[in-house]
Amino acid sequence: MPTEATDVPRQPAQVPPPLVPGLRGLLTLAVGVVLIAALYFGREVFIPLVLAVLLSFVLGPVVNLLRRLHLGRVPSVIVAVLLALAVIGGIGTVIGTQVAGLAGNLPQYQATVSKKFAGLQAGWLGEANRVISKFSHQVQDATQKADAAGTAASTGPAGDTPKAQLVKVQEPDPSPFTLAEKVLGPIVEPLTTVGIVLVVVVFLLLQREDLRNRMIRLFGSGDLHRTTVAMDDAAGRLGTYFLAQLGMNAAFGVIVGVGLWIVGVPSPVLWGVFSALMRFVPYIGAFISAVFPLALAAAVDPGWSMVIATAALFLVAEPVFGQVIEPLLYGHSTGLSPFAVIVSTLFWGFLWGPIGLILATPFTVCLVVLGRHVDSLEFLDIMLGDRPPLTPIENFYQRMLSGDPDEVRDLAEAMLKERSLSSYYDEVALKGLQLAANDYARGVVTPAQLENIRASSRSLVEDFEDHEDVEPTGKDKAISPNQTPTLAERVHPRNEAVPGQAPSGEALPEGWRGDAPVLCVAGRGPLDEASSAMLAQLLRKHGLGARVAGYRAVSRDGIRDLDLTGVAMVCISYLDISGNPAHLRYLLERLKRRAPGIPVLVGLWPVGEKVLTDAAIGREVGADVYVSSLRDGVEACLRMAIGTEGHRDAA
Repeated sequence: MPTEATDVPRQPAQVPPPLVPGLRGLLTLAVGVVLIAALYFGREVFIPLVLAVLLSFVLGPVVNLLRRLHLGRVPSVIVAVLLALAVIGGIGTVIGTQVAGLAGNLPQYQATVSKKFAGLQAGWLGEANRVISKFSHQVQDATQKADAAGTAASTGPAGDTPKAQLVKVQEPDPSPFTLAEKVLGPIVEPLTTVGIVLVVVVFLLLQREDLRNRMIRLFGSGDLHRTTVAMDDAAGRLGTYFLAQLGMNAAFGVIVGVGLWIVGVPSPVLWGVFSALMRFVPYIGAFISAVFPLALAAAVDPGWSMVIATAALFLVAEPVFGQVIEPLLYGHSTGLSPFAVIVSTLFWGFLWGPIGLILATPFTVCLVVLGRHVDSLEFLDIMLGDRPPLTPIENFYQRMLSGDPDEVRDLAEAMLKERSLSSYYDEVALKGLQLAANDYARGVVTPAQLENIRASSRSLVEDFEDHEDVEPTGKDKAISPNQTPTLAERVHPRNEAVPGQAPSGEALPEGWRGDAPVLCVAGRGPLDEASSAMLAQLLRKHGLGARVAGYRAVSRDGIRDLDLTGVAMVCISYLDISGNPAHLRYLLERLKRRAPGIPVLVGLWPVGEKVLTDAAIGREVGADVYVSSLRDGVEACLRMAIGTEGHRDAA
């Protein structure tokens, strides 16, 4: 007869060697480098196209509104584009007029600034400047003396230093073509870009459906549903972001313009438009836009009150918009992490300059949506997205390994805001313990780490001793129904709380009225006792007393001393039986001999065990009830307690 071991044998640690990048990885890297180089050297071509695509997202709702008014596709597109052209032209006219007005007053501003600097020179700034100048002269004199000594030593007493010859470069008179290029170049180039953008926008709006079908055919004809969902998600997310951001930035520009007008800063409309445009640059754009109004306020006002008022306007308006209004209106509609926003801003700013700063966030949104729908590009969503990169199970296991019970509890409390305790134990804690048990069996978890996991598990169960197993009221979903879940979130189900409660007092059968009518026995795995503690706690929360017994208490030598006083049912917990139920059958035989007539429930928490699906194997092993979740185990014990008499009569 085979013998049983009371402890799980540990295999020697065998960690596989790190993977060496293969040809596919090198090819992907080469494609990435070529793509970045193409974006950099082809920016003159790509920037107008990208601007046209983004403008088409903004004008799309306008075109849809006009079409609902039965205006027709082509007239709707033309009207929308003409409206955009009018807005762009109006903004350009206002900016030109305001800049011309500022240019006419430059001598006056220069005189005011000179007076201010003269006043500062007479005060502490002048004193500081004199100290710095004195120190600079001393350093210069010492340097000249050292140079003179070195020159005398190299040339000798009679050495003559050649005199420097003055050379004057005379440039030829510019030709008419050169003058025209210098004068008209700064005007023609932006107008050409605007014309290209508007033409491309017209074609994009006219052929939106045809372009969408071509993209589906090119990239996703094999999985039409996923491709359609991905494109709809990208279009909806980008459209929402652009419209919301455009509205918020326009409101910010209006407030800045009105505030500067009240303060008295010249050309407030110009600075309002400039602030609205610069606010498309994440985090720093609004504060950069404050530099020019502050400098102008200093040039206009002989004192400092206008400068202080202008600084206060920006210091109050930007935090209110960024930290209060935006989260209330559209929250995290972009789905980007703050780190991704900063990195993308630096990256696209390097590639495409100022335009890249404005386009950084939309581009990164597209990459995140792509990574959310394409398995092979999931790394984009992990690196750039704001949703959890790890599943709750992986998070649980990682924090258990660290041996910090506070971190484990913090994660659990966050999840218990949206799910019941039994659901958390079943879908997160047990599966995390299974990962730990599997890694220990493979030899990659050290005994010290295993002890950390055991201690954290005990602490976790103790922390939630007073937490009821009920569905939380007013729970907030972690994922909005309108959002596409990440690949990590798709394997994260949520079960309802255990329904029902055991009768109390005299309503229970006589054998179930003790302090602990249910004995929860741990399997022989290193973490089975933790799962038994969770089951015992859930049973107590539903009105059935329970206590935990370790595997040594039911071993061949320990079962003789096992205290079964007041026990009406035995529940055995196994995180893993490794496909071999022989040792489980031997354990059940010992229990049947020691406590005949007591029903036995076996909880096999890994999904897919043959004992759970094969009735013949189940009868051979000998348990009365088999369950695969703590929720089912609690429900089976409740049914057994309420229907004990009928169960015995039927037997």
